[in-house]
Amino acid sequence: MTLTDTRPLAPTGAYPTPARPGDDRFVPLAAEVGAVAAAHADEHDRDATFVTEAYAAMRANGYLRLAVPEDLGGLGATMRQVCYAQAELARHDGATALAVTMHLYLTLMQAFRRRKGAADAEAVLRRVAEEDLIIATSGGSDWLWPGTVAVTAPHNGTEGFLVSGRKAFCSQSPEATVVATSAVVGEPGDGAEVLHFAVPLSADGVRLEETWDTLGMRGTASHDLVFEDVFVPADKVMGRRPWGEFGVPLAAAALHFAPLGGATYLGIAYGARDVAVAGATATARGLRPLADLPRVHRQVGLMDAKLRVAWWALLGAIDELGDDYAADASSLATVMVAKRQAVTEAIAVVDLAMDVLGGRAYFRRSPLERAYRDVRAGTFHPLTPEATLAYAGKLALGDPGASE
Repeated sequence: MTLTDTRPLAPTGAYPTPARPGDDRFVPLAAEVGAVAAAHADEHDRDATFVTEAYAAMRANGYLRLAVPEDLGGLGATMRQVCYAQAELARHDGATALAVTMHLYLTLMQAFRRRKGAADAEAVLRRVAEEDLIIATSGGSDWLWPGTVAVTAPHNGTEGFLVSGRKAFCSQSPEATVVATSAVVGEPGDGAEVLHFAVPLSADGVRLEETWDTLGMRGTASHDLVFEDVFVPADKVMGRRPWGEFGVPLAAAALHFAPLGGATYLGIAYGARDVAVAGATATARGLRPLADLPRVHRQVGLMDAKLRVAWWALLGAIDELGDDYAADASSLATVMVAKRQAVTEAIAVVDLAMDVLGGRAYFRRSPLERAYRDVRAGTFHPLTPEATLAYAGKLALGDPGASE
């Protein structure tokens, strides 16, 4: 059994069974994409090339429209349903799941903005549904303190800004249509204003530099994007905030990323757990199955316990948000604590899976080897596990949570 298998799991309840009717409605779509992704995952991991075949499959079956409301031509998946789907996709290939997480969380954010009355959100969602618009992000690049600079400058009679700088960690950039990003007006520093906007990757002055050569998640092609006097019309600015503070635009983005990111890393861990269980129950001539060993009983039980509790944390955070949540400090802390639990437990589960199988898991031919590398990327997404604890503690001690 490999990370790409879709056979039923052992009946322990470790895998996220639907807590509510319809939670797993879109899991079959994710499995379709996952089967395609898995067939090419080793090649993309080896060469650090983008998961193009999986994206073609997502266009074909509508997965890119997953979080667009049905009345706008999408599939209407809720945040819970997207999490279930992403966990399934990540069981097959973590890089594919993480890459499309960036598009899906921004789609969810646009649906949130539409509900809150943002005039421009509906047009974006319609383009995702009708044109297969793919949204990338530079959110993990410069976070609260963008170094990319916007200078006020009209262009052909249109008010706007010329943006220059470099953005790293732009996942799925070879396939993306636009990138959601930010820039500081004038000199970075206290008192400066940050603009949030989207730029077409085909715009004059946008250049992709292939810099992505990493330990794991190599198929995400999270290259650098370079901006050289890229014109952004003033009416395309989606939000503004003080430099160094969350503000609504950044808080809304982080709020929708955290549950999906957590689900993606747990999906990698579910796949690793499957490999360990299958390997432990396999029999070899003259050898005693690992499943006979008491230490393996405990290790598998511990993996399942960690997976179940971490998944409950994600669902609990989404439930705590409710249907009419706000992009505020309390909501942000809720989902970030859940993401922290998911990421740290996912890493622990992959490590346990390797311990179950022992030395055989150390070979590059083992599917656990890639899972071991990929799952560790989870600690680098803002807020990191340690920053999450500090943020939650600040809120508990009376800080308003305006900045990290």
